[in-house]
Amino acid sequence: MSRTIFHVDMDAFYTSVEQRDHPEYRGKPVIVGADPKGGRGRGVVAAASYEARSFGVHSALPIGRAYRLCPQGVYLRGDMKKYGAISRRLMEIFQTYSDLVEPISIDEAFMDVSAICVPETGRALAREVKENVFRQERLKASVGVAPNKFLAKIASDLEKPDGLVVVPPGGELDFLEHLPVERIWGVGPKTAERLHEMGYVKIRDLWNVPAGGLPVGLMGKHGDHILKLARGIDSRPVIPRHEAKSIGHETTFLEDIDDPALVRQTLLKLAEGVAVRLRKHGVRGKTVTLKFRDADFVTETRAQTLREPTDDAKMIYDVALARLEHVRGKGHKIRLLGISVSKLEEPGAPRQLTLFGPDARSESLSRAQDLLDERFGKGSVRRASLLGSKPLDRDI
Repeated sequence: MSRTIFHVDMDAFYTSVEQRDHPEYRGKPVIVGADPKGGRGRGVVAAASYEARSFGVHSALPIGRAYRLCPQGVYLRGDMKKYGAISRRLMEIFQTYSDLVEPISIDEAFMDVSAICVPETGRALAREVKENVFRQERLKASVGVAPNKFLAKIASDLEKPDGLVVVPPGGELDFLEHLPVERIWGVGPKTAERLHEMGYVKIRDLWNVPAGGLPVGLMGKHGDHILKLARGIDSRPVIPRHEAKSIGHETTFLEDIDDPALVRQTLLKLAEGVAVRLRKHGVRGKTVTLKFRDADFVTETRAQTLREPTDDAKMIYDVALARLEHVRGKGHKIRLLGISVSKLEEPGAPRQLTLFGPDARSESLSRAQDLLDERFGKGSVRRASLLGSKPLDRDI
């Protein structure tokens, strides 16, 4: 039986909110992100309005380069608390149409409306969703309507802003035929380049490739899934909520650093931030991943999987510090450091403590720190090595 899936994607969400709330910004290039400091700022663009995009500014662009491209732009730090509150209200609007709403970021979600909408009436219902969002939040959204998630996601992006594209059942191949292979989930720039070299430029070029026909070295174990998507086949359900796959924290330095003491101090702060969040969610994780970016924007990750899951800052720090020794860019100046913990266990899962190890003492100290922070405020108890240090900038 054919499904009716919506992908709702807010248009330039952060900047649209700012233009809504500040009439003087309307029609101007608005950039949300780090402080550009006259083209010498650190950090990246979090969001760019459509006016700013016409100057070549886009998300993830270094903020200094954005300023050089668009010095007349309105540069804002952004208000994540405000954006988060609006996002929650948007999800509540979507949930009035379906219990099957799957948020995939702060400003987009899938909806399975099959229970109330046959494909033939999908356009009318999608238009109603858009109008409801605008009426309640004064923001515009683009919607893709299709028989599955993959097609709906592509459709929502084709006529932005304020778009509405419908892929009818039976029209999957007609819809995909002329689109580039880059539109397929899992096909990034490097993979697309390899596919082009092999003669696969349009999605239709993949239709005659048999199962297992893509080189394992190119697509890994996902090759057959990519071929199914190329034919418009995607049976994944809309899942109302996801369990967290990882918990992490990262920071970008105002100046590139090579001070070993500052590196160790930063890693310890990152590890403590991750550990606190793990305990707050009642979970532990087995894989610790270090993220490293040097002054030339080359990014590396190094991971280690532990024998037992942990939420202990010292353990996370020790692993991350050890992984730093294996980074190819060791010796280069550092622009960004991050730590994340994945392979999370179920919340509240039992844990076997070692008889003579530090587990029990470490757990008691962590629990005491959490209680003191809750009572007297975050950072009320700190390690001596972190006294006087500044807080880090963002979670991931």
